[in-house]
Amino acid sequence: MALIGYGRTSTPEQDAGVQLDALTAAGAERVFLDAGQSSRKRDRPEWIECRKYLRAGDVLLVYRLDRLAGSTDMMIELIHELGESGIHVRSLTEPEIDTTSPMGRALFGMVAVFVQLRVDTIRQNTRDGLARARSHGRIGGRPSVQTPEMIAAAAALRGGGASFRRIAAQLNVSEATVRRMLRARDG
Repeated sequence: MALIGYGRTSTPEQDAGVQLDALTAAGAERVFLDAGQSSRKRDRPEWIECRKYLRAGDVLLVYRLDRLAGSTDMMIELIHELGESGIHVRSLTEPEIDTTSPMGRALFGMVAVFVQLRVDTIRQNTRDGLARARSHGRIGGRPSVQTPEMIAAAAALRGGGASFRRIAAQLNVSEATVRRMLRARDG
């Protein structure tokens, strides 16, 4: 029986140090870490490698269940798939989740529902916040680099026969930006 750790961050900028430290302290022989990967994706590179590495009798350690899967359905499916292969799952921050015992498997099902509630609540709060911001005239995202002067310069250069590539290089923007500027101006 080997203890194998798996961690995941949602964005590359997030620090995985807490997860790595906890998994190592819990005795993980090897830790797989996906950085900047959505919990909804099944084809996370390190998860795929971790799954190949796991053998019957091993215990997969995760810091929290939401590091493994982002929906109840996906989590239940993963736990079932791992169980079919003789692999158990243990959560370090949810110690009642330990599929090596019948009670742990039962509690897993209940906790999975709350994990899904948490994910859905965060998603709904984000949607509500974005809708409110839009209703107040804020749209988010990066500020546009386009200025009326830049659009006029692009139009003049294009009218003079310049290629999109040349215009983009001269204005220090992408070709796609040049095309959008001219399309918006003509549209």
